[in-house]
Order: sequence, then structure tokens, then C-alpha cells
Amino acid sequence: MKIALLGYGKMGKEIEAIALKRNHEIVLKVNKENAAKINSEDLKLADVAIEFSTPHTVLANIQKCFAASVPVVVGTTGWYDHFGSVEKECSDKNAALFHATNFSVGVNLFFKVNSYLAELMNKYTGYDVSMEEIHHIHKLDKPSGTAITLAEQVLKKIDRKKSWSITEQKPDTLFIKDVREGEVPGTHIIKYHSDIDDIEIMHKAHNRKGFATGAVIAAEFLKGKKGIYTMNDII
Repeated sequence: MKIALLGYGKMGKEIEAIALKRNHEIVLKVNKENAAKINSEDLKLADVAIEFSTPHTVLANIQKCFAASVPVVVGTTGWYDHFGSVEKECSDKNAALFHATNFSVGVNLFFKVNSYLAELMNKYTGYDVSMEEIHHIHKLDKPSGTAITLAEQVLKKIDRKKSWSITEQKPDTLFIKDVREGEVPGTHIIKYHSDIDDIEIMHKAHNRKGFATGAVIAAEFLKGKKGIYTMNDII
């Protein structure tokens, strides 16, 4: 399979390494130096594009892929406020989009555990739930897309929580402690606290390989398809 990498930072390089090991070919690498020069003809060299750029460039990259009829796997977060318009454009242009806030298979299993635990804890009102996430200092979005996904899962199941916040700690608010330090790939902790005991679940990434592998698997899945897909279509 021929892959275009839209975003060639640390994640892009990790994806490249995984893709080559899986016998794929990288036909295009886009970074801030050459992004303005890339056109539809360049993108059409690829069977699938994998997008890991920045929240400021991701929408334009998605639109370029739609225009070139190239399926696109999107790992960049910070653009979901525009999801409705992207969904419509994908449908109008009969395009293909695979999106996820986190491509790690382990994290997506963690999502399912989180949702199930929240459902169980809903009736135990003596427990308050909070979250902590830790990421490297280069991460641009706060909280991360992964943290938002986890928070939204909790809000769907825990009736006593109405919203999430990284600043306010109120009884009806799910507080997310947002930490940026060093080169931490990503740690997420969900904690249920009561006067009697605590219950915690945690996912801790050791490196970026899990994210990169998941993105390549998503690209393999998306090739030749139309429509919108997520990790739920794989897990």
C-alpha cells in the first residue's frame, strides 16, 4: 500500500517505521517546509493518507484529501468542533475518513473498560469521579482528545456529572487534572473516591509505537472504502 504522511514529526516518523515493517511504501512526506506546495496530484500518488499534523492544519489537510479522492486517517485532535461540516463534506464528495482521538489498541480497550465502570458506578453516589492525564510538553491541545473521549464516556453514564472542566472543581463537574511534563507519551487515570475507599483504572503508554501501529492498521482497513469509520469498527 502507498501511504502519504501528512505531518512528519515524531509521530510521523514512528508511523513511517511501522508502515515500512509492514511492507508498505511511503510516497509522500508533508511537513511545514513543503505543506504549501502539496497539491491533489501529489496526494493521488497514495492509496491512503495518514494525518498527524497540528490542530491548525488538520482541516485543510482533510479537505485536500477529499478533493483528491484519497482516503484519510486522522489522528490529529483539536478539530472536532468542526466535525459536522467535515462529515457533510465527506458524504457530499463520497470520500473516506477514519478518525480517532487515540489509535492505540490498548487505549481503545481502556475506553470500553471506562464506559463499563462508569455504568456500574452510576448508582453508587458516595463516590466522586475525577480524571488525571499526563502528556509531553509538546502536546498542543489541553485536555487531550483521549481525555475528552474518556470524560464524555463518564458523562454519558454518571447522571450526577453534567460537564467536564480543567479549571473548576464542582460537585456536578468532572474535573480533569491536566499535566504536561517531559516526554511522557500519555497516561490517563480515572479515579472514583469515597470516604471508604478508592477505585482507579489507568492506561499508561510506554512509547508511541501503539499509536503508530493503530494508525497503520486503520489505513490498511480504510483502503478502498467510502464513508466514516472509527476504532470501534476495528476493535
